[in-house]
Amino acid sequence: MASSNAMKLTLVALLCVVVALPIAQAITCGQVASNVAPCTTYVKSGGAVPAACCNGVRNLNAMAKTTPDRQTVCNCLKQVAGGIKGLNPNLAAGLPGKCGVSVPFKISTSTNCATVK
Repeated sequence: MASSNAMKLTLVALLCVVVALPIAQAITCGQVASNVAPCTTYVKSGGAVPAACCNGVRNLNAMAKTTPDRQTVCNCLKQVAGGIKGLNPNLAAGLPGKCGVSVPFKISTSTNCATVK
């Protein structure tokens, strides 16, 4: 029950971010963290990728339209990943593909985000 409530709260927060996001505003690490929060369990222990996780991954991909946006998302993902104890780097790197999304960089704490186009 607590897990269900947490998932609902995460989805509501995600919707608030999407609805409140002005088109010209730069992407923030808070937005990145909110979008990938539902992925935490998966990148630690695997299993089925939650639908909310893939929704967040697809949303981030859609938001990151410019090179600076993609570099920001990359840096924020590195920051978020570095804070997840027990993160499985292979699961994190494969997450976009599991969600049917192609990103122009490897999801890794060692990615040089300055080279992301």
